Amino acid sequence: MITFLQENGSQLVTLMFEHLYISFISLLLGIIVAVPLGVLITRTPKAANFIVGVASIFQTIPTLALLALMIPLIGIGRFPAIIALFIYSLLPILRNTYIGMNDVSPTAKDAAKGMGMTAFQSITKVELPLAMPVIMAGIRLSAVYVIAWTSLASYIGAGGLGDFILSGISLYQADLIFAGTIPVTIMALLADYLLGKVEVYFTPEVTAAK
Repeated sequence: MITFLQENGSQLVTLMFEHLYISFISLLLGIIVAVPLGVLITRTPKAANFIVGVASIFQTIPTLALLALMIPLIGIGRFPAIIALFIYSLLPILRNTYIGMNDVSPTAKDAAKGMGMTAFQSITKVELPLAMPVIMAGIRLSAVYVIAWTSLASYIGAGGLGDFILSGISLYQADLIFAGTIPVTIMALLADYLLGKVEVYFTPEVTAAK
């Protein structure tokens, strides 16, 4: 293993940064789109089932198939991989945002309205903070999925640690497979842990009345 790191250490670091870049951008786009959309559909219940259903359909498409569909539409490389992974990141975040917002106590919403808050203020200052644990659970799940699925992006020339895995499979070299698989696993676990810390930070403390 030491010999492998001496020979391939710089390439391993490069592929790890590529992997993190693709995963981070895909997840960030998913958050930017899915959280506001999840909030919006709580205000339009008739559209909620349709939008969540469409996201669910995309989620059922096999990852390799979706990546392959990107080739005739967009081409190969990082951009189509990011688009495909962004699509996969949507459902857990969208669904959890919708569920979390709907589970906010009507009493809290009425209290916000009674204090003279606008609908936007109620969402940003009351409902989103109370729904944050559920929303963050969806983001954490998406993060783990996206980091794992980014390994398949190598099939369309996007780079990342999947390059080592694919090379190891084609050359029958276990060290290459482990060099790709172990960092992906560590990154997924680390992302889940760090996002868990973010969840704790943004979750409001509720003091029980005595």
